[in-house]
Amino acid sequence: MLKSLPFFLLHVVCLAVFFVPATLVAVLMCVGLYVVRMFGITAGYHRYFSHRSYKTSRWFQFVMAWIGCSAMQKGPLWWSGHHREHHLYSDTPDDPHSPVVRGFWRSHVGWILSMDEMGTNWTIVRDWLKFPELRWLNTFHWVPGVVLAVVCFLIDGWSGLIWGFFLSTVVLYQGTFLVNSVCHIFGWQRYATPDKSRNNWWVAILTLGEGWHNNHHHYQSSTNQGFFWWEIDISYYVLKFLSIFGVVWGIRTPPKAVLMNEKKPTEIAA
Repeated sequence: MLKSLPFFLLHVVCLAVFFVPATLVAVLMCVGLYVVRMFGITAGYHRYFSHRSYKTSRWFQFVMAWIGCSAMQKGPLWWSGHHREHHLYSDTPDDPHSPVVRGFWRSHVGWILSMDEMGTNWTIVRDWLKFPELRWLNTFHWVPGVVLAVVCFLIDGWSGLIWGFFLSTVVLYQGTFLVNSVCHIFGWQRYATPDKSRNNWWVAILTLGEGWHNNHHHYQSSTNQGFFWWEIDISYYVLKFLSIFGVVWGIRTPPKAVLMNEKKPTEIAA
C-alpha cells in the first residue's frame, strides 16, 4: 500500500486547482505537457521499447525514455515488460490488465497498484539490458518527473506546478489507461484476433493514435496503428516527420495482405 501512496497523492493534490489561479501559462503547460508526454508513452514506451517498430540513435532512445519517465508511469523496461506480457497472454488469466478476465477497474488502474506487478520482468526485456542508462532510468524513474515538476514551478509558481504538472500527469494517467480497459470492451473489431481488442476512435484522439487497438493486436510490429488515412494517428505522423531528418528510421508499416485480411466488423459501442 505504501508503494502506491505517491499515485494516490498525485490525484489528491489535483484538488488544489480550485485554490490556485488557472493562468494562461499554466493551462498551456497542462495541455502541452499532456501531449508531449503522451508522445513519450505512445511513440517511446509503446512503439519503440515494447515493440521495436522503428529504429533510432542511442541518444534519442534516451530522450524518449526520459520523456516517458516524466509521465510518472515507471521506467521504460518495467512498462515494456508488462506490455509484452499483455500481448503474450492477451485476455487470458495471465494478462496483467484484461477487463474481460479481471474486470474494468482492475484493467484500468488496479493492476498498476498490485504488488504482483511492482517488479520488472527482466527476462522479457533482456534485449534492452545492454544499455546502462536505460537500467538507471528504470531504477530511478521518478527523477525526470521531479525535474519536470521543479521546472513547472519555476516557470509559473504554484499554478504551473498544480496545473502544468500534477493535473496534466493525472489526466495523462487516465488517457493511457483507457487503452487497457476501454479498448478491450467498447469499439469494433476489424480483424479476427484471438483477443477482445477493439478500435475506438475517441480513445485514439485522446492517446495520439493508440485507440486503433484491434489494428495493433492484428499486426503488432507496425509503427502506425491507424492503418487507413481516416484513422488519425498523431504519434505516427510525428515519427514520420522525424524520419525526414534522420532522427528515426526503419519505420514499419503493415503490408497490403495484412491490411486486407479483414472480417465483418463487430460493432459494440464506440
